[in-house]
Amino acid sequence: MYRLITAVFFGVVTLSACKDSTTTAPSNSSITTVSAEPSAQDFVTHNETYNPEAVIPPQCYTKTEGANNPCYVCHQSYLGEKTRPNMMNDGFLQGSYDFSDIGNTNRWSNLFKNRSAEIGEISDEFMLDYINQDNYSALVDWFATDAWQGQAPAIDSLADGAKAFDNKGLALDGSRWVAFNYKPLPSTFWPTNGSTDDVMIRLPPAFSEIDGEFSEDVYFANLALLEMAMTELSSVSTIALNEVESQVDFNGNGSLETSVSEIKYQNHYFGDASDIVTTYMLYPEGTEFLHSVRYVGIDGEEIVNARRMKEVRYMRKHTFMPKERLKNSYYREAKEKHFGNLPAVSSHGDRGTSNGMGWLLWGFIEDAKGELRKQNEQEQFFCMGCHKTIGTTIDSTFAFARKQRGSEGWGYIDLKALRDAPNLGESKGEYLTYMERVGGGDEFRQNGEMLERWFDAQGKLDHTKVATAESIYDLVAPSKRRALDLNKAYFRIVQEQSYLFGRDAVLSPAKNVYREIDTAIEPLAGEFRYQWDIRLDWHATDTLNVTALQTNETKETTP
Repeated sequence: MYRLITAVFFGVVTLSACKDSTTTAPSNSSITTVSAEPSAQDFVTHNETYNPEAVIPPQCYTKTEGANNPCYVCHQSYLGEKTRPNMMNDGFLQGSYDFSDIGNTNRWSNLFKNRSAEIGEISDEFMLDYINQDNYSALVDWFATDAWQGQAPAIDSLADGAKAFDNKGLALDGSRWVAFNYKPLPSTFWPTNGSTDDVMIRLPPAFSEIDGEFSEDVYFANLALLEMAMTELSSVSTIALNEVESQVDFNGNGSLETSVSEIKYQNHYFGDASDIVTTYMLYPEGTEFLHSVRYVGIDGEEIVNARRMKEVRYMRKHTFMPKERLKNSYYREAKEKHFGNLPAVSSHGDRGTSNGMGWLLWGFIEDAKGELRKQNEQEQFFCMGCHKTIGTTIDSTFAFARKQRGSEGWGYIDLKALRDAPNLGESKGEYLTYMERVGGGDEFRQNGEMLERWFDAQGKLDHTKVATAESIYDLVAPSKRRALDLNKAYFRIVQEQSYLFGRDAVLSPAKNVYREIDTAIEPLAGEFRYQWDIRLDWHATDTLNVTALQTNETKETTP
């Protein structure tokens, strides 16, 4: 039998199960006996916190064996860049399991569940039918009811992906959402590891208007300025802008032209936003991001974005916080960690959850029937691990800074149109570098298909083969068989509603992951810790220097 016990840590109540001979439950619980481990919904129903350290994602419990480093993607220090607004400076976490006592226990139990039998019980036909269903439109309809009082991130026909946008990425429904083509972050959002996704941005009305009237030219000119602010570019190509029609000198050459395809950075935005300053690495107040996380879609033998969404994630910058104010927020975050306090966020119901950095976040996830519902507070807390407490983000976000540069990057995400560009300051492709540093095709080094495809029998990465891939699609798209099985594994999590125990779709129990951290173990030797920039060098040579890679391989294997 099991006994339900409660413990209070810094005001947080946690519910857990311990083997015991007694069946007595605590007086504040309606449960009197239990014959199995409590479910995720038991914690929700009884308003008891399962994981006070849910901001520590499952990947942080990876066994690095002293050399395999997936940590660098999130944890970075920019001590030489005093102007960078993200002052988390947490690169030291690449070499330290610096968790609280509670965090030392890995509570992401879904990683260790053997789902092979459960996967085998689901037919391919059922799964294909399921992922091809639209569950987003019903969510949009729900936004329009009195049951929802928050923001409504709605785009008509978004379930159909690219069909909801024109060839520039502008939503066809007039909502002013803009889709952009970007490089998914290694490796959680690689399709081979279980999900596809897209991201859209929307700026406040003033950024797309002149005298209160919509202007597509002004909108894309301002988006170009924002891109430059995020990436430190002095100029960028853009869709053709008509200066005569808008009566705005976008390129600043002193004359109005009917077609301008490149603009330079300037200190203020255009149009009705001309009184707003362009700020280095900070989005203007009112900026919104919409992120749909989807099943791995299958069209014949092609991997595509599925119509069905696992999650809808939404962020809105409710307050512009200048660099000095952000500095205080990061200092407070570091201070809390130093004194061992558990992380905390402010939840405002339908108004969203604040990350303390000026952003409100919302999340919607599948219920047991596959309909999208609002995340509960514990599920929402998980999101803060990436959008609050790590050093690699730019103004708490990822995707926009990774957009394909300039005019080529406007339009719905298309992995086949992207090459494996290196990160700023790097010479080799980002995905190649990631697989090399991690020792696999995912953080847990258990994606067998990636190991078989890109590594030899001794576990050595085939640099030349990776570097000569036609596109990142060829690098990170799974086989049809793997895609179906990953979808089935996640579907079981949906049926269980066990998101509190982990959302990663794994085909076999994780082996390279700690259940309990031994704090005496240093996770990574110094030579395996890296400086890294989330942004990309899109102007690097399209074809990587294969000769140089082969030379490096020879050096690595020479005694």
